[in-house]
Amino acid sequence: MKVRTESGTKDVRAVWFEDGKTVMIDQRRLPHELIFVSFDRYEDVAESIRNMTTRGAPSIGATAAYGMCLAALSGADIDEAAKVMKAARPTANDLFYATDYMVEKVKAGADPIKSADGYAQSMVDKCTLIGNYGAELIKDGFKVMTHCNAGALATVDVGTALAPIRRAFADGKKFFVYASETRPRLQGMQLTAWELNQEGIDHAIIPDGSSGHYIREGVDMIIVGADRIAANGDFANKIGTFEKAVLAKEFGVPFYVAAPISTFDFNTKTGEDIVIENRSEEEVTMVGDIRIAPVGSPALNPAFDMTPAKYVTGFITEKGILKPNEIEKVKE
Repeated sequence: MKVRTESGTKDVRAVWFEDGKTVMIDQRRLPHELIFVSFDRYEDVAESIRNMTTRGAPSIGATAAYGMCLAALSGADIDEAAKVMKAARPTANDLFYATDYMVEKVKAGADPIKSADGYAQSMVDKCTLIGNYGAELIKDGFKVMTHCNAGALATVDVGTALAPIRRAFADGKKFFVYASETRPRLQGMQLTAWELNQEGIDHAIIPDGSSGHYIREGVDMIIVGADRIAANGDFANKIGTFEKAVLAKEFGVPFYVAAPISTFDFNTKTGEDIVIENRSEEEVTMVGDIRIAPVGSPALNPAFDMTPAKYVTGFITEKGILKPNEIEKVKE
């Protein structure tokens, strides 16, 4: 992704391996500061996933791959390291996919650094293809809505939901993006908007609760990412996705899910079987160190919701755009 610094614009990735350490952008500090952090212990990499220093299913997967690389280089028990890594967050399938990938590579005697780098690069390559396929759906003058962050920060580079937007913009198309704020972690406002702003793509942040208002006024398409897609096409994504899909169906707005094949979990039959992560109520009741909710009022904080496949127009993948009843074609 391109970021503006005091010394000019430069290309960076969300996570990479350098000098024996896993290095990543601290996404908790954006949009106010661009800070890079590094870890030389796999346990700390797992913690960076849990505490959302790194976010987004493909970036979580790449981070896990680099964490497993550290485990292998340190001589740690690779199966124990895999348990620690998988326990970091329960919903995103890429975390489990990448961890299993690295266990297999390490046990086969492959070079851990080359294996992890290869995994990360494969995500970038897949996202590039997602962008190429999805950009064909975006026409001049479109109003496009997205939710949460599914850009380069969430996917190592390029993006999933933002990949078609980036490619369409690079192709010279003129369009507008609604980026919903995504409470309570505000990934849409703090991360998606930051990425769009870095690249000069016309956009505006909207409150989550105004999504229906703008869909009714005239959104041309909605593109979101996904953290896990079940075998029947039901999928889990950031909380607030489900109501957008229902409203899109009501108003006849195409609703697309952009995700690499690694996000499909064919061992999970339906969305009802997806484990939904529940996070601390302080994310809802607090802003920084200030409590904004009444003392004594509890809060519920599901990190994701499940959207049934019947609301999905198509899945934009590195193998093309698939209807929900076609996803068996990409079963690996």
